[in-house]
Order: sequence, then structure tokens, then C-alpha cells
Amino acid sequence: MPKFAANLSMMFNEVPFPERFAAAAKAGFKGVEFLFPYDYTPAEVAGWLKENNLENALFNLPPGDFAGGERGIASLPGREQEFREGVAKAIEYALAMGTPKVHCMAGLFPAGADRAKHRATYVENVRYAAQELAKHGRMLVIEPINPRDIPGYFINTQAEGHAICQEIGLPNLKVQMDFYHCQIVEGDLTMTFKNNFAGIGHVQIASVPTRNEPDQGEINYRHIFKLLDEMGYDGWVGCEYKPRGRTEDGLGWLKEM
Repeated sequence: MPKFAANLSMMFNEVPFPERFAAAAKAGFKGVEFLFPYDYTPAEVAGWLKENNLENALFNLPPGDFAGGERGIASLPGREQEFREGVAKAIEYALAMGTPKVHCMAGLFPAGADRAKHRATYVENVRYAAQELAKHGRMLVIEPINPRDIPGYFINTQAEGHAICQEIGLPNLKVQMDFYHCQIVEGDLTMTFKNNFAGIGHVQIASVPTRNEPDQGEINYRHIFKLLDEMGYDGWVGCEYKPRGRTEDGLGWLKEM
């Protein structure tokens, strides 16, 4: 059976972020992930994890001006120094929290810009981040995101993500496969997962099209969970979905598992 990590940026929003750790543990989760921990000190977040016997599966590098609409800066020429400072900051948090994997958001591609230039910037920044994380035994993951949820996001398909990882060629650099994004963009989930399995570093789930609990919609998650077991996936499965109501009321699918 896969092991599930609650995404505390989307789940348990009934309580403030610091209280979501206890709520997740009470609901039966052993792991958690979240978008950004940077509103709190590394020691604070590490303390909430320890108090509730939780592992942190994943969090993101600083994304630029997220509130202002930015969704990462890795592909943005001219922001390289800011990106490198963000890598150092993320490593500080990862070491304090015992986090094994960090996600690098690519950013938005401006209309009419030179895609080759943005891709070269992205590749160099991703290479730098992976190299820095490798010094501390950490993995970097990059994630293709569907253009419906984030119009203009720089990478959208699993093929794009794996091509970049293969080009860079570092063993601690892998692709994050969110079945929600993948289904919207390309489908063929079983074969996409099987064909890219060696290069997949983290998995996330949500229903399609509504991004709610994985017990409805067009993805057969019973099949997906069986597939993960058959392929020997031993990482966390991030529950990056929006509960239809109270988080606890929608966890029937987890109890069934």
C-alpha cells in the first residue's frame, strides 16, 4: 500500500498552518508536504513535525513573488542570483526538517519571449540547485504543471521534464509526477508512469477535473495505487487536493486504503 502525505497548504485549512500538523497526525497521516515554509523559522516547522511524529516529504524552493502571481523563477533570465539565494534558504530548511526532496517551480513564460533563452536559464538553474542539494544528500524534483491551472507555466508534460533531467544528467534530479496535472495534459497515466518510472522522484494525486479527493472523477485511483505497488514505488504520495468540505469528512478514501 502506498504511503500518503497530507499537503498542508491545501488540506486542513480549517485551522492555521501551525495547527495542521497535529490535525494531519490525528487523521492518521505519517507524512506531510506543503508549498512553502518560509513564513516560519526552520526550527518552528521542525518542532511541529517532531511534536507530531511526522515526516516532511517535500516543499518548494522560494517562488519569487507568489502573492503577486509569480510561480517560480528558475526559467527567468536575470533572476539567477535571487534563485541561488533561494536554493541556500531551502537547504537550510531541508536540513532542519529532515526533508529529503525539494521541488523547483519553473515559472511563467512571457508571451513573445525567446523560449530557447528561458530554457537555457532553466537548465542552468536546475543544474545548480541539484548540485547544491546533492552536497547535503537531498533530491531536487521538477514538475510539469497543466496550463489550465497555471496558464503560461514553463513545462507542461512529463516528456519535457524527463528530457531536461536527462540533459542535465545528475542522479539526484528527478521529475515529480502529479497524476492530476498529467491526466489533464496528456492522459495515458499507466504507460506514462511505467515508461518514466526510473526518473520519477515524487508522486501527487487529486481527482480530475475538480482537484478534490481521489475518490471521484475520471482517474481510477484504485488502479493507480495498485500500479504504484506493482512498480515498487516506495516514496510518499502527496495528497495535493482541495477537500470538498471539512478535510476530515473527506478522508473516507484513506480509511478504505
